[in-house]
Amino acid sequence: MHPPHPSHPPYPSQLPLLPRFAVVGNPENRRVALFGDAVCAAGLPAPRVVPWTDVLRAGGADFAAEEIVRVDSPGENPEVDRLLRGGEDPTRVEGSARWYAGFTAALHGLRGGIRLDDPDDLAVLFDKRLCHGALDAAGVPVPASPTSGPQGAPVRGWDDVRALMRGHRMHRLFVKPAHGSSASGVLAVESGGGDRIRATTSVELAPDGLLYNSLKVRRYERERDVAAIVDTLAPEGLHLERWLPKASQEGRAADLRVVVVAGRATHAVVRTSRSPMTNLHLGGSRGDLEAARRAVEAAGARWADLLGVCEAAAACFPRTLCVGVDLLPAVGWRRAAVGEVNAFGDLLPRLTGLPGSGAEGLDTYAAQVAAVLRDVARPGRGRAARPQPRTGTPHALARTDA
Repeated sequence: MHPPHPSHPPYPSQLPLLPRFAVVGNPENRRVALFGDAVCAAGLPAPRVVPWTDVLRAGGADFAAEEIVRVDSPGENPEVDRLLRGGEDPTRVEGSARWYAGFTAALHGLRGGIRLDDPDDLAVLFDKRLCHGALDAAGVPVPASPTSGPQGAPVRGWDDVRALMRGHRMHRLFVKPAHGSSASGVLAVESGGGDRIRATTSVELAPDGLLYNSLKVRRYERERDVAAIVDTLAPEGLHLERWLPKASQEGRAADLRVVVVAGRATHAVVRTSRSPMTNLHLGGSRGDLEAARRAVEAAGARWADLLGVCEAAAACFPRTLCVGVDLLPAVGWRRAAVGEVNAFGDLLPRLTGLPGSGAEGLDTYAAQVAAVLRDVARPGRGRAARPQPRTGTPHALARTDA
């Protein structure tokens, strides 16, 4: 791990009276535009945008001591992808380990400024094994995993996956690239009678053995095809998790994306799908959040406890202002586990804040700007106060991996 950067408080401290923002991002990306709109709507100067291409080519970037620096996603830009992964085809699945090495190195090349995130936090968030281990160590409910944490079992190929499935009695599991995002390379694997194997994934296995991301979710019924995919991805790092049966809404599997800003769950959406992956770009759709809340309470649980689990997950990354938590409600809606924590999980356009969150009427970006401005207005303007976690979490919800 890198030593702490001296200008990385949990949230901005010693802020200027008139905050000036800078964003490391892709200038053409809607994430950058939406955050810029939120800053301007708050009556502040438009953020200075530092393109990822400039950062990667120069080996870093410099910021004024009073600039408040937001790091945004480097995704959706072919040139940035080429610089990070080294490949020419952005549709390829392979290259996540090189992407991770380039991304984390670039984070430590950002010099000066007041950061809204922390390079070490982001390094853990983009390694599913380390992230799972951090959550588990903090008592956050997570699916069982033999690869969790820095001492987790290595996965060198399909033979290791098979052995771990047998040793941990995992007949259904997710196989995830350790540094992947947006479900790239993820396989939902099931084993049946006679040692039959089936995998559901968006990976397209080409005849030459190369792997491509696809918008079509497909099933592989031949074990040799599943093995070929896993063997190709294993050298870049793989994470295994027990596949937990999820709650449903209108006959579709359901989970939630919950955005946590400055320690408080501010925004949430239900995502539903007929496949194991609920990502919207893979055919998932938004569900009914109010119906989900009613289902939780009808089951005898508390909606606040589900949100509290997400806040407990975010508390594992105290030096980062905003994360998106993927919450997996169990069948019956009484319990939940955290599937992933996303550094760039705040892209929920036009969604306003949850009642009682303090972000009512604000989108995810405006909520983050408001959190910074609250720190400016706070007497003494020292280290920003985190909202207190909701009571009864995370242990109020029983673990779902038994």
